[in-house]
Amino acid sequence: MEQLKIGIIGLDTSHVAAFAKVFNWKDDPFHIPGAGTIRKAYPGGSRLFSESWTRVEKFTDILRENGAEIVDSIADMADMDAYLLTSCDGRQHPEQFRILAPFGKPVFIDKPFACSYADALEIVRLAEQYGTPVMTASSIRYAAGVSALPVKPSEIAVAETFGPLPLPPDYRDYFWYGIHSAELLYSYLGTGCESVRSVHSEDADLLIGNWKDGRLGFVCGCRKGASEFGVRLTSGAGHAVGIQDRSVSHIYTLTKHLTGFLKTGKSPVDLRESLEIMAFLEAASRSLNDAGRTVHLNEFTK
Repeated sequence: MEQLKIGIIGLDTSHVAAFAKVFNWKDDPFHIPGAGTIRKAYPGGSRLFSESWTRVEKFTDILRENGAEIVDSIADMADMDAYLLTSCDGRQHPEQFRILAPFGKPVFIDKPFACSYADALEIVRLAEQYGTPVMTASSIRYAAGVSALPVKPSEIAVAETFGPLPLPPDYRDYFWYGIHSAELLYSYLGTGCESVRSVHSEDADLLIGNWKDGRLGFVCGCRKGASEFGVRLTSGAGHAVGIQDRSVSHIYTLTKHLTGFLKTGKSPVDLRESLEIMAFLEAASRSLNDAGRTVHLNEFTK
């Protein structure tokens, strides 16, 4: 069977080096045979975000060394079978997806889906217009140690996720790293959040979500010390706790779920859930910038 030809857009994140190992580097312990091969790569990069433009050259060299053809534009990738949109500045995703959407082929959008609910909604609209399959997910959703704890969502009273939460001065607050813990939270609670409140301090933030069925979802982000991601689920049976196992590549565990989508266009994550995660972070951001008031999602999702 012919290998899936994959194009990658945005060589400004360590994720692309990890994807190169999983897809192209046959000697890597986390290589997945038959998953496809990254054939073309578009460097991209964002001048709005220092974490982006300072890393493009480094990761472009890595993709080139792993056999990818470096192209001058996204349009040069029309002959690929599927795409990884990995640009780390989520503000670029709508404009880049606008070029990819007419190809009508599966597009995986790496974290964050976008940097506003409005932009995420525009991506969904374009996907529907062109019939283009879309999947988006943080790699932490599937990370070893924190994913698939044996608790039924209907039995969870409170879900708490935690992890690092830097707030770069040139990125929209929670969308940079809050996406990881928010994705993990939704992997257990699913959709149904009605409101979010942000509690901010110098070293940490707590995002408090209220679900319409009475369940609570907490995201705790730290900027001092602890760098692991984790989860605690409270139910009538007690507590289930997981801490990320960093000995296992989280890009590898993500790709195990991603490969089926790239081949079939059927995403394991409902796009409606991904859109609500963006609404969760939008509400949290609005709360952060409005004295911590409770923000109802229907204020901007109607």
